[in-house]
Amino acid sequence: MSTVSLASNTSVLQGFSSPFTQSINPSGASITRRGRLARTLFVASLTVVLVAGFAAQSGAGDEVVATTSYVSVVVPGGATLWSVASAYASGDVQAMVEAIREANNLRGYDVQAGQKLRIPSEG
Repeated sequence: MSTVSLASNTSVLQGFSSPFTQSINPSGASITRRGRLARTLFVASLTVVLVAGFAAQSGAGDEVVATTSYVSVVVPGGATLWSVASAYASGDVQAMVEAIREANNLRGYDVQAGQKLRIPSEG
């Protein structure tokens, strides 16, 4: 029969340090405080450059969105969406109809008497 002996002095820390053992650097090289600072600054600056590169490539900040002001209107009896749009349009009535539909989330072209509509104001 063979006998297996286990060494009692060996311990596996698996990434945890013990206050009773000396911390061992796996690479064997020691780094000074100045070296750690240089490494930290390098990683931080590299991160800033990468984030700025991704932001520029995605087009962040390219588009300027103009704010639109609205006028609230109550639809009078017998009015259609076209008649409401023609009353407020200074040019293309069809474009105003589509702008009113988009501003009010209308699926169709039907409006009811007494319905409140938001009319985009031009200018």
